[in-house]
Amino acid sequence: MASRTTNSTDPNSRQARIAEMRRVEKARERRNKAIAITVSSVIVAGLVGFGAWVLIDQKQTEKRKAQAAEKLLKEQQEIRKKPVEGEQVWDAKKLGRTHVETPVKYEMNPPVGGDHHPRWMNCNGDVYKAAVPDVNAVHSMEHGAVWVTYNEKAPQAELDKLTARVEKTPYSLMSPVKEQAGAIMLSAWGKQLTVESADDPRVAQFFTKYVQGEQTPEPGAACTNGLTK
Repeated sequence: MASRTTNSTDPNSRQARIAEMRRVEKARERRNKAIAITVSSVIVAGLVGFGAWVLIDQKQTEKRKAQAAEKLLKEQQEIRKKPVEGEQVWDAKKLGRTHVETPVKYEMNPPVGGDHHPRWMNCNGDVYKAAVPDVNAVHSMEHGAVWVTYNEKAPQAELDKLTARVEKTPYSLMSPVKEQAGAIMLSAWGKQLTVESADDPRVAQFFTKYVQGEQTPEPGAACTNGLTK
């Protein structure tokens, strides 16, 4: 007896193919959904991990900055405790602090304190190419500024280095003083140092010790809104 072949028009065969197609499509949908969930989970995990890493890195950076700041503060405190070798010192209690608008004769040049004009020279890292009035610069030092002065003996290369230091240091100023004894001199209230080079380590020590240092009669007073020339 001859076997019966399945007719492509057989309803049962067509339904079977349709069912198989639906099964394959559902399987594909499940697979795609699984892939999407996996990818999404990986992305979310990655974002969470990256966020955690950023937070940890920020905390570590902040910690390093805090440690560096604490170390710098300790170093500065140690520097301030040590005397500056070769500096001249005057008794701050004997230096007048009266505001006057008449000429003042100072015992040292440049002066490191004494009676002075009511207005100060701007000392927010200001570098003056011409001489400034002593009576106004003294007022700046009363506010805690370090005054860098020089004469024609100072090499330009050294002046360039000092200019760079002053310009980045609030509560400092720089100007020429023709008649001063040393080529380069640094002054603060009651303190003065003569050096030959801007690279002399005592320059950095003088700035660290006396910019708004303990010798300042009026700590925190302004170094802006004063005279500019």
